[in-house]
Amino acid sequence: MADWVTISSLATAGGTLVLAVATFSSVKSANRSARVAERSLLAGLRPVLIPSHEDDSLERVRFGDGRVLTVSGHGAAMEVEGENVYLAIALRNGGSGLAVIHGWRVEVAERAAAVARPELDDFRRQQRDLYVPAGETGFWQGAIRDRDDPSYEPLRAAARRGAGVMVDLLYGDHEGGQRTIARFAIRPWEEVEGDRADVVRYWNVDREDPR
Repeated sequence: MADWVTISSLATAGGTLVLAVATFSSVKSANRSARVAERSLLAGLRPVLIPSHEDDSLERVRFGDGRVLTVSGHGAAMEVEGENVYLAIALRNGGSGLAVIHGWRVEVAERAAAVARPELDDFRRQQRDLYVPAGETGFWQGAIRDRDDPSYEPLRAAARRGAGVMVDLLYGDHEGGQRTIARFAIRPWEEVEGDRADVVRYWNVDREDPR
């Protein structure tokens, strides 16, 4: 005679197992869909800072002390006036989200020899927020006025002899995420008056690097 109690228990257990597998698959699929949706959302907010185009308008960069630097498209400027060193780069946002520049660092170097990502603690905070809208142009500016700053004398000497420098910009989206470091090489530009800016490296801070 069939043991209906045992059969019923086995059937219930089998049904529970099938339900558990279906639930697990459903949750896994939902999580995958959520990750895809999140990546799509972040991609829509992601800025990408690049040098502006050569035919873009001049940028007039005004500092708090009244000093103004005029920077051509695809250009940069590094000037010494009095005791101050002024720097600026003409930028374009090639991404789809608003770019907010958080900080910067600079070093005197003719070539980008180091490939290790700079430490975040090495960056100087911007004195004011700098924004570059998606698909539009803008600028970055920085200045060193403290003679005791380790970068002060090397930058003054580089500006006087027309040597190249590397500027790293730390930026992200308007929500403070997707932080990225872009390294720009600033070198004399023989074709025009001033310097030329070229981006030579990107590092992702909040997500895996593509390399």
